[in-house]
Formats: sequence, C-alpha cells, structure tokens
Amino acid sequence: MGEFLKVLNFQDARNQITKHFPESQTEIVSLVNSYNRILAQEITSAEDLPAFSRTTVDGYAVNAVDTFGSSESLPGFLDLVGEVEMGQPPEFAIAKGQCCWLPTGGMLPKGADSAVMVEYTEKLGDKTVLVYRPAAPLENVMQKGEDVARGQALFTAGKRVRPQDIGLLASLGICEIPVFKPYKIGILSTGDEIIPVQDIPTLGQIRDVNSHSIAAAILSCGGIPQCYPLVKDSFDDLKKTVGQALQENDAVLMSGGSSVGVADFTLDVLLSFPDSELLFHGIAVKPGKPTMAVRIKDKMVIGLPGHPVSALMMFYIICAPVLRFIPSQASDARITNNIASQAGRDDFIPVQLVNGPEGKLAQPLLGKSGLMSILALADGYIHIPYEKQGIEAGEMVRVNMF
Repeated sequence: MGEFLKVLNFQDARNQITKHFPESQTEIVSLVNSYNRILAQEITSAEDLPAFSRTTVDGYAVNAVDTFGSSESLPGFLDLVGEVEMGQPPEFAIAKGQCCWLPTGGMLPKGADSAVMVEYTEKLGDKTVLVYRPAAPLENVMQKGEDVARGQALFTAGKRVRPQDIGLLASLGICEIPVFKPYKIGILSTGDEIIPVQDIPTLGQIRDVNSHSIAAAILSCGGIPQCYPLVKDSFDDLKKTVGQALQENDAVLMSGGSSVGVADFTLDVLLSFPDSELLFHGIAVKPGKPTMAVRIKDKMVIGLPGHPVSALMMFYIICAPVLRFIPSQASDARITNNIASQAGRDDFIPVQLVNGPEGKLAQPLLGKSGLMSILALADGYIHIPYEKQGIEAGEMVRVNMF
C-alpha cells in the first residue's frame, strides 16, 4: 500500500487552495437580481434622501414660533393661505402668523419649519386654523438629506444584499450594482460501488450522498454547483468527465478516489493533464485525512474523501472559506464533555448548541465516525488544535456554524 504524498496541516492546505483558486470576477446585476449577492465595491449615494424637506404627518405647515403658548383653553390663531399638493412644490411661502395644509410626505413650503398634526387643530371657517398644541422647530418634519446625504457611503464591499438594502438603493434611483460573480463548481462522485440515490443498493453498494450534500453546501456559500453523472473506476471515463467539468466550471470537487490504495489511479488521471501539479495529498486532520488538491493550468481539482461525513466536513474546513466572499458565522459556547485528542493532528468535532443556565452550551456529537445522522443534528463544529491533547468540560470553545 502506498503512502500519502504531500501531507500538510489544514491551514497550509487551505492556503494552497486560496493561492491557486481562480480569481473572483465581478458582474453588474439589476436590483431585482441582487438579493443575497455580495457587493464587489462600496456603494455611495449620488443624491440626498429625501430630496426636499417634507412632513411626516397630515396637518398644517407652520412656523413653530407662531404656535408657542397654544393650548386647548387658549388656542393659537393662524391664517390659512393655501394647500400643498402631493408631488408638486408649493408656489407660496409661509409668513408670520400663517399656515398651509399639507398631507404626509408633502413638501414643506418656504417660511415653515414644522408641522402640527391635524388632530391638534380645528378649522374655523375657510381662512383660519386654531392650534391647540405648540410645535417645536422641525417637529414632524424630515429634513432634506436627513435619511441619506449626498456622497454618503451606504454599503461596503463584501456586504450581503438584503431586501431592506434593495429598498434603500431603489429609493435613491440605483438600478444596478456590482457584485461578485458566483463560482461555478463541478461535482464528481467516483467509484464502482456508488449508485444513484433513487436506486435500491445491493450488498456492497452505496447511494451517492456526496453529490447532493456537497451541492447544497456550495449553494450555501453562494456558489453554483454542477453535478455530473457517476463515474466508474475507469481511467478513460474519469479523465473524460474531469476534462469536461474543468472546461465548464471554475473548479472541480471530486469525492472518492483519494485514499491510499486507489489514490495512484486518481492521481494518474489528474496528473495526465498538461500543466498539472499536485499541491497536497493528505491533511493532518480528523476526519478527512485523505484529501488532495491538484492544479491543472488555471483551474483546480480538489479530491475529497469518499466517506460522506468526511467529505462534507472537509468541504467546510478547506473549501467553504475560499468560496465564501464573507466569513461564516461563529458562536462562543461552553463545552459540556471532556474530549480527547491526538497531539500532532487537528481534530474537528461536530457539536449541537443548547441553551444553558449561564449561556450557550456546546454538546459534542460523538460516536462512530461516519454516522450521517450525527452530522445532521450538528449546528456547527469545534476545532481542537494539533498542539492540544483534548479539551475539558467547561472550557469555552468557538463553534463554527454550518
């Protein structure tokens, strides 16, 4: 049996992937298509919002000084000089002792600095308004540029676009924005024992879990997965499918064919492409040691373990940080159990988060390696560094969320 050829720690393996991964591209998309995309550059406002000072209530535009001292027992008397129409600038100004009617959102006329809600007024004939409550300067008024000022930075590069962000951009007349173009990732599952998920396995056969779980994980990182038909252990078939996937995608993820014993076959296929280079074969981690990466020209093939749990864990550990344009979320919690670990190897343990009396608790989900049901219960995973020989119950840990 052969040996792993270029074993690295997981940080170095991740750095190798980052170094040789295709550079991110940008594209311009419409607001309608910008939801959940990642901004590629800072967005600033080219105008004030609102573009004019306007009222936030139905009522009367006044000069606040004219309402001072007004009360229900001694109301103020103001002359009504006009009405502001929605969508139209007022063609008159408010002088001392005057007011005008304006609806919510109406433009404040010159001379007015506040608005009195209609509930605190009473119309006396056609030309007089009684005011039963004083107004403070700028009360019930949104000033020009109060929401957003011209030249103000709205969002920084790397921000994920949310519905409320789209609403703000639309209010400023921004119709298109620059975003990072999602990576297209080809997915290959290899092995004579792998069958489609809809088939019933016979003894020795395994359903193709990896194509589905890895595709979903790529989607969660904002990428676009492209699954290819299952590939048997045939040099020609594997090379043909890998070649097609490299042409159609930015990178390729393979599962299976990376362990000692079958690795030579897979490596022979990958290294048979012109301008190919083995970046690493083997990572000092558990789970997922038999992971490899090969650069082929300006593309990359990452070989994940065939085991579904190891494959998905290794995706989150070394692939997801490269595919994501913003960091994943993490949460601090207190570990509930002692966990042993082997020095010289980085261990990654799935955990479930629960609420404890003094904060969040991380319950390690231990069992036979490879139990898919355990990983399905996990909220995230913790990392035990290679220099430690375990962690004790009660220690604070960082939970990297899936």
